Amino acid sequence: MRLKIVAAAGIVAAAGIGAVARPEAIPVPEAIRAPAFAGQFYPGEKGKLRAALEGFMQDALPARVSQPVALVVPHAGYIYSGQIAADAYRQAAAAPVDVVVILGTNHTSGTFRRVSVYDGEGYRTPLGVARVDRELAAALVKDGGGVFDASLHEREHSVEVQVPFVQHLFPAAAIVPVVVGAPDPEACRRFGAALAAVAARRRMLIVASSDLSHYPERRVAAEVDRRTLAAVAGFKADALDDTRARPGDLEGRGVETGACGAGPIRVAIEAARALGALRGTVISYANSGDTAIGDPERVVGYGSVVFSRGEPGADLAAIQPVRADADRDLDAADKKVLLRLARETITRYLRTDTVPLPRGGSARLLRESGAFVTLKSHGQLRGCIGRVQPGGPLIQLVGTLALDSAFRDGRFKPVAAAELNDLEVEVSVLTPLVNASGPDAVQPGRDGVVLIVGDRSAVFLPQVATEQGWNRTALLDNLAQKAGLPAGAWRDKRAKLLTFRADVFDESILK
Repeated sequence: MRLKIVAAAGIVAAAGIGAVARPEAIPVPEAIRAPAFAGQFYPGEKGKLRAALEGFMQDALPARVSQPVALVVPHAGYIYSGQIAADAYRQAAAAPVDVVVILGTNHTSGTFRRVSVYDGEGYRTPLGVARVDRELAAALVKDGGGVFDASLHEREHSVEVQVPFVQHLFPAAAIVPVVVGAPDPEACRRFGAALAAVAARRRMLIVASSDLSHYPERRVAAEVDRRTLAAVAGFKADALDDTRARPGDLEGRGVETGACGAGPIRVAIEAARALGALRGTVISYANSGDTAIGDPERVVGYGSVVFSRGEPGADLAAIQPVRADADRDLDAADKKVLLRLARETITRYLRTDTVPLPRGGSARLLRESGAFVTLKSHGQLRGCIGRVQPGGPLIQLVGTLALDSAFRDGRFKPVAAAELNDLEVEVSVLTPLVNASGPDAVQPGRDGVVLIVGDRSAVFLPQVATEQGWNRTALLDNLAQKAGLPAGAWRDKRAKLLTFRADVFDESILK
């Protein structure tokens, strides 16, 4: 089964024909904007969307700041960036908010360089209609140099994906959707000043919508995105261009390593500073390669930052590199994190079209090692997929393998929601492969075995021989047959045997 991914990791800005702005005047009522990306960037069904938001907020990092003024949040599909966005929104969830100004990134017009304020009455999502504060919208156009141009909003996902979070956390609040056409310093300065002036009369939250690097590999993204987030948290809008990576191997590959929402970030910095914000706090960071479905060779970066009043300075603790601990065995707490993650990944995918972000636990879960996730139902195998070679941080790999075991094991039909209560989850964490000196070196019940003969191969986990009651010969004969070879093929001079051991644990340790 091919997993249905109802989201996008990031969207490259599309060139287009510049829209003609209407006169800067009080807008006339228009139809409420219909959702353009429900069912793509976020769940299109009300129940699934509500459950997805609840899951993200349940997992959100605790509030670390007081008196939040503005947030910087990502805008990719929820399955990729929803948790990082939730981390930012958690910081303001307890604040009294009457209106949320959403500063979106311009992805739809390559020639529009001003600031477009939405002139309709509301934004519709599966959760209902978010009312637009049209009086505030008119004031921002009048004093901030903005224009009313609905064409910039019709297909702009960076604003739309923020609206369900606002509806979920601040159900009584109005919104003002804004698209910042370009990161022009003077235009952003003027609009930010106007935003601060009207904010003084309202309980307002400012949200700047921006992803980070687009399409480098995970290591490059993490390195460059840390520099970008440090500049943002330091209120250094002019330094954003200087954080970009320029290694020669990225040239000509369509790779962008800066913040795509430099314009919204500039406006937010100007407004926040004018409103007395002195501190920038990076709350969290991840990229699409850190998720259970991401490709580590081609990622989009996501960060959350909060501008707040209080002690001045930049808090960058959240983006300090953490060294993986590969020297100590997993403890009981680590194993429980992996088991809960595996089950929650399957559950949320089925119920919300999203997945949890693999994080938490100790630095031991950041090591790279092979692993398998095995699913059983009433004691019978229901799916088992793994990798004998390391494939990224262990915690991320287990999330990926949970999805693969539930939905991509060709021996079984995909797991259905009705089966969740009957599933039993088992995780096997593998030691590195070693070459066996010969068949006699294989010890059933202790060793997992990989057999390679020509272009055929197969693997059995250590527990398989014990569960089946096999001796060494039976183990190797069955392994050969699993590889599509005749029993006894392991005796062939071309045959290669590799062994490994496994730390195997299941959900019985959660009871």
